[in-house]
Amino acid sequence: MSTTLLSTFFPLICYYGYNIAVPLVERVRPSLSSIMNIQRRRWVANATRRETPFDAILAGNLMGSVSFLASTAVLLILAVFAVFGQVPALMETLSSLSLARRYTMLEVQLHLVVMLAMFVLAFFAFTLSLRQFNHFCIMLGALDQTGTTSDEEIDAITAVNALGARNFNSGIRAYYFSISTVAWFVSDWLPIAAGLLTVMVLAQREFFSSAHRSAAEAALLALRRREPR
Repeated sequence: MSTTLLSTFFPLICYYGYNIAVPLVERVRPSLSSIMNIQRRRWVANATRRETPFDAILAGNLMGSVSFLASTAVLLILAVFAVFGQVPALMETLSSLSLARRYTMLEVQLHLVVMLAMFVLAFFAFTLSLRQFNHFCIMLGALDQTGTTSDEEIDAITAVNALGARNFNSGIRAYYFSISTVAWFVSDWLPIAAGLLTVMVLAQREFFSSAHRSAAEAALLALRRREPR
């Protein structure tokens, strides 16, 4: 495989590789997302004991954020499609920047396909997340505060919320790794370096950040205070 072809597909490889690796690492060390699942369960458990619009407001905020990013992904997809019709002009612009690289039409078109794939993946991840958060809202609204909700029902509702969060994270990662695709226009090796740097930044935030430590401490305190149902 040539360096140019490797650098073109490397962000996509990093994206899939990271999504596969995270669940494996979580078996050894919990991620920030898995720690937050404890708080998601507390949210659902507390929602069974209150009759206020507070939970609907929280769920609406979640869906609003996901909807915004899904809409942004659509705009980015349309922008890449527009660039397909202006490839000669793009190549002329890149040449005028006096970059050391020389591009062929096929290389540029192939790279645009990879960029398009990244944004399409982000769009599907966000829309799936939005659908799952919508299901979560329905299940949350269906709770009966007049009786006792079983642990199994709480766990099922929490699982839907966690699935929505997982797909939301997948969409965010697609955005992160798509940034390194821009570096391809500068150098063959720059997108590889940018992809590896993105992996390290995401891993640090997910497993070793201050937010991870704070969330772990909060979850531990919550588990200590938890009373048997």
